Amino acid sequence: MIERYTRPAMGRIWTEENKYRCWLEVESAASTVLAEDGVIPAAAAEAIAAKAGFSVARIQEIEAEVKHDVIAFTTAVAERLTAQGLADESRWLHYGLTSNDVVDTAQALQIKEASVLIRAGLVELLAVLKRRAVEFKHTPTIGRTHGIHAEPTTFGLKLLNWFAEMERNLVRFDAAAEDMRVGKLSGAVGTFGHLKPEHEERICARLGLKPAPVATQVIQRDRHAAYISTLAIIGSTLDKIAVEVRHLQRTEVREAQEYFSEKQKGSSAMPHKKNPITSEQISGLARVLRGNAQAAFEDIALWHERDISHSSVERIIFPDSTILVDYLLAKTENLIGRLLIYPERMKKNLESTGGLIFSGQLLLDLAEAGMLREDAYRLVQAHAMKAWKEDLVFREEIAKDTAITALLSPEKLEKTFDYTRQLGNVDAIFKRVLG
Repeated sequence: MIERYTRPAMGRIWTEENKYRCWLEVESAASTVLAEDGVIPAAAAEAIAAKAGFSVARIQEIEAEVKHDVIAFTTAVAERLTAQGLADESRWLHYGLTSNDVVDTAQALQIKEASVLIRAGLVELLAVLKRRAVEFKHTPTIGRTHGIHAEPTTFGLKLLNWFAEMERNLVRFDAAAEDMRVGKLSGAVGTFGHLKPEHEERICARLGLKPAPVATQVIQRDRHAAYISTLAIIGSTLDKIAVEVRHLQRTEVREAQEYFSEKQKGSSAMPHKKNPITSEQISGLARVLRGNAQAAFEDIALWHERDISHSSVERIIFPDSTILVDYLLAKTENLIGRLLIYPERMKKNLESTGGLIFSGQLLLDLAEAGMLREDAYRLVQAHAMKAWKEDLVFREEIAKDTAITALLSPEKLEKTFDYTRQLGNVDAIFKRVLG
């Protein structure tokens, strides 16, 4: 498997060139609909659709003087039309619109483009998680709670848990992306002072968007916060996966390990080192996503019908968050797809405490055999603490205790310490999740 993240597509979505292309797409759609209603001349709409263009450098040059990006854009487009003998047609550009009619609607187009790539990354990661979960479905390993050995599980169940969580993330993401698939062309304070609601509906339809049912000069930022928060949740799941890999790769554990190429080096000073650098990168960048979510929350509260305190924030958090999630999905897919798994080490760790991990099963078996539960708990715990403190084999100590052997035969004790007994429902869990 090769690392998937080699594409520049996500980055291109957030270039100035593509941003202004989306602005022009909104302007053209608006002109077309208004021409269909006779609000502006058909020739003007045709000219805007066929001949309008821009130069990013020219827009930036104008913006340096006027300090307003949308005015700089419309001026640059009008200049291009005028240079082609279409000065009269150019005066109908941006007719009846306010800046954020264009900016917010065009941003929805960019987010729609970005969401296609993110969704593809989610689906690809789900496929890898499912494949590897099935591969290690019945590979026994120790389950840990509070970082301490608890009871047996399987490595496949770890992967299945991640798969199920990513499925939930896909549902969340689809809902958040759909919630962002809205435009608005309702004017300076959202009252349709110059266009009609049906104009907005038809313009949005041409762009593959839905109209926001009600807006001010801007689309309300709860939608944006929900979208960025969903990206942060996805990142947090990837962080969760990465933290587990980091723990499993620790020298004392060594149950799984990131792929380490032949020519790769882990340390400038220690040649033996193999570090979980990919997992650490995932964990670190997930923090950025969570920070961006906080910034998105702050954007919800704007003054009255609009201020621009959100605008500067979104110029950072939308490109950064979508690019980061796309990147992290690819990194995690590659991490899991190439993850080295060591079942023998898992088995060794599983058995390293001499059967202590079966104390719960022993407690139940003694209670079933007739011992009072409180008495059984005290007895089993005493043996467990002694075995732990003195580094004894718990299983052997239990076999010497006549209070226990009087109730549990050697055959029953063997069953008590059989981990396959506790893993008998693994298939049922997989069926629940995968069908």
